[in-house]
Amino acid sequence: MIELLQNLGRWLTSGAQWSGPDGIATRLLEHLQYSALATLVAALLALPVGLLIGHTGRGAFLAINLSGFGRALPTVGLVTLVFLASGLSMWPVYVSLVALAVPVIVTNTYAGMAAVDPEVRDAARGQGMRWHQVLFQVELPLALPLIMTGLRLACTQVVATATIAAYVSFGGLGRYVFDGLAQRDLVQVLGGAVLVAILAIALDLALAAVQRLLFRNRPAPSQAH
Repeated sequence: MIELLQNLGRWLTSGAQWSGPDGIATRLLEHLQYSALATLVAALLALPVGLLIGHTGRGAFLAINLSGFGRALPTVGLVTLVFLASGLSMWPVYVSLVALAVPVIVTNTYAGMAAVDPEVRDAARGQGMRWHQVLFQVELPLALPLIMTGLRLACTQVVATATIAAYVSFGGLGRYVFDGLAQRDLVQVLGGAVLVAILAIALDLALAAVQRLLFRNRPAPSQAH
């Protein structure tokens, strides 16, 4: 075990390992590109749905149960299915990552909207505000902390799962995991896994710090008046 850890340390710190088209720096940028695009598309799809459900109160059952669907989603199976339908491309990867992120964002967006005090909504309507004004000027600002939590969780999950790009012969940090398995190179497999874990943790901590900075003087939605 000690020898394995020593080899892993040398693998991670080797200058040669960080350079070139197959180097860690290149694979890291690829991984971030896949993750950022998938999270952005998921947010564009999920945020309007979550806001609509939270504002109208209709479809709450769907929003609540989407979380369980996201956890039960067989990501590799979905990649394989889309791969068989579309052929060799990045589509299977993006479809799977977006499908993974959407339930988290919808659920947290709905939760943030549902946590807004009904009296605040009633007061806004009593002042003559129209539905879109209530949504964007009252409900959305109060729900934003929980919405950002959903985006943060989705981003972390996508980063951790984007290794599947290598499953269909593309890049990212998962390349080390799949190539290492094919070559029976345990050090490379562990190196890839460690890099993915470090990236996911680093992004989560960074997003959490940004969230705390933005809302450090804000009460939770259920406490806002």
